[in-house]
Amino acid sequence: MSTSHVLEAQERTASGTGSARAIRRAHLVPAILYGGEAEPMMVAVNEKQLNKECNTAGFFSRIFTLDVNGTHHQVLAKDVQLHPVSDAPLHVDFQRVDKDSRVRVYVPVNFINEEKAPGIKRGGTLNVVTQKIEIICSPMEIPESITVDLVKLDMGSNITLDMVTLAAHIKPANAARDRVIATLVGGAKDDEKEAE
Repeated sequence: MSTSHVLEAQERTASGTGSARAIRRAHLVPAILYGGEAEPMMVAVNEKQLNKECNTAGFFSRIFTLDVNGTHHQVLAKDVQLHPVSDAPLHVDFQRVDKDSRVRVYVPVNFINEEKAPGIKRGGTLNVVTQKIEIICSPMEIPESITVDLVKLDMGSNITLDMVTLAAHIKPANAARDRVIATLVGGAKDDEKEAE
């Protein structure tokens, strides 16, 4: 389950390129806060905090507490515009969420027991088809990752979404697209034997 991280922000009234540049010179990043029953709000987020969070895995599946001048908003980051050269955040879109919301987020897949898989012991190679799975769930119950156990994976096997145990509150957003998560293919020696 994701935990809430605090980002400091302040409300801004001016918009446009000139205003955005002035905000960035003050070591802040322009952002928009939308969703829920409240009106959209233009804010500026602490640059140092945002850079740290952007460079941490799972940025788009993490709940943040956006502290706007002392008022707290539970949010998910939905989009980040990055500088084409430095990759520094230029603008962020935040969506308000609460415990009754249902959100679509991508969660990373975590593979375990690779060294114990019979097929890998015999020289097979794990071919990861998807490293993230899009899920629908409450924002307060987003898992940090989805674990796939490879302990029984043999040569030529597929790991499909229906083989993965998801919590009752989590549903795959697109089961057809994400059906195959990984396959175990033969090594070079096995391929040569099959060719012979």
